[in-house]
Amino acid sequence: MNKVLLACLFSLTLISAKAQEKPNIIWLMAEDMSLDLECYGMPAVKTPNLNKMAEQGVRFDNCFVTNPICSPSRSSMMVGTHQLKINAQNHRSNRDVPLNQNYKPFTSLLRDAGYTCILGNHAVMKKGRKIDVNFKHEAIGEWNGKTKFGLFDKYDNFEKEDEPFFAQIQLVASHRGDWWTEVRNNSTHPVNPDSVVMPAFMADHPVIRLDWAKYLDQIEFLDNEIGLIFKELEDKGIAKNTIVIFIGDNGRCNIRGKGYLQDPGLRIPFIVYSPNELAGGKIRKDVVASTDITATVLDFAGIETPDYMTGKPVFHPEFNREYVYAARDLWDEVQEKIRAITSDEWKYIRNDKPEIPYDAHQAYLEFYRPAVHIMRTLKEEGKLTPAQAFFFADSKPKEELYNLKNDPQELNNLAENPKYQKVLEKMRKETLELDTLNEPVSDVFHPVYPGAVDVLEWVKKEKPELYQQMIDGVEIGFHTVTGEYKKSKKK
Repeated sequence: MNKVLLACLFSLTLISAKAQEKPNIIWLMAEDMSLDLECYGMPAVKTPNLNKMAEQGVRFDNCFVTNPICSPSRSSMMVGTHQLKINAQNHRSNRDVPLNQNYKPFTSLLRDAGYTCILGNHAVMKKGRKIDVNFKHEAIGEWNGKTKFGLFDKYDNFEKEDEPFFAQIQLVASHRGDWWTEVRNNSTHPVNPDSVVMPAFMADHPVIRLDWAKYLDQIEFLDNEIGLIFKELEDKGIAKNTIVIFIGDNGRCNIRGKGYLQDPGLRIPFIVYSPNELAGGKIRKDVVASTDITATVLDFAGIETPDYMTGKPVFHPEFNREYVYAARDLWDEVQEKIRAITSDEWKYIRNDKPEIPYDAHQAYLEFYRPAVHIMRTLKEEGKLTPAQAFFFADSKPKEELYNLKNDPQELNNLAENPKYQKVLEKMRKETLELDTLNEPVSDVFHPVYPGAVDVLEWVKKEKPELYQQMIDGVEIGFHTVTGEYKKSKKK
């Protein structure tokens, strides 16, 4: 064997060994979940696998998304940059528009560093392949941002030969869906509605308690899926070199949650388990943005954070975030403009369209929020408390200010309290400055038409008995009804 060939083989061996030094990274992304886990203190739910992750890893208590709706939130995390800057702030929009050339999806950076990027997993509901970002993309394939828009290399399976690999696995069970009742019926220990503890802004009603219990059933279901993923890592002999990250993509799909800038819409679980990298049993209270999670993944992979990213690695010794800046814009047919900043103590919300009520009767949500229907009826009957009635007012306050330490449920708006005028002015100024810093790179706006609008009108007109069930708090099955609607249009 000649010297040139030996040198080449030696170089390839070094490259291979260096690649193996890089950790595998699994990003578990649960849909529509607030801090509703046993390890965060949520009563009535059992999450042993996530408990173990928290006990042996690092639990973050103050992590916030930059948008409370799935596609803008996911867009910001896929690029590590606030969704406003990349013009991805409007739900299900710009799917035909390439990402500005100054930005890249973080999976492209991982692949450049030798990672195999995997989407989904064979062991979870619907295989966990959801991407849902607001710029032109394809699930599998190469990326150059001009003619090639692939985000991942393969689907569903991580193998030893893929090392180092990054796997994004979607846990869909906690998203509102027609499977909620089935999951509950198949559970060997369904959550007792009488055991759940709900926030003060929710009415105590049997339908609402059952709906909350069903939500917790989904969380227990996905906790079991996480157990299956850990077992697969052990069975394949790759557990010790694999970092597992668990987050939500936005808050729970309920009142004040998904779609809103109150705490249940923005605050998400964030747990990092790393047997080789981190000491376990840590709880961090510092403020973290969801874009920081992206930067942290790159940091684990030994990749320097690009200058364009608004996220920073959370385990860097100099990490320090004072605020998370959040925005709410288009969601289906409701064109909103709300901005907020959250610190470790304060939340400020600016409603630029106060004439649009929080309960905007958005068509898709009519199918999936029993609590809204029940509480509308209770409002008509004069049976809501002030805390519960806030969400159902005819308009929103122009500004909201909450002390999160004294008022974690954000029930007491201090914006008009003279005692807190200086805090209000400071938060207002900070928000305006962040508006400017996050000005969109373009104004292209190509939204997808929200089909739920037509389906809801059809149900009201053609299926009045089903519509009455909705008003009574029954989830009638949006996808089933949509199928019936489409068939009716073909006749």
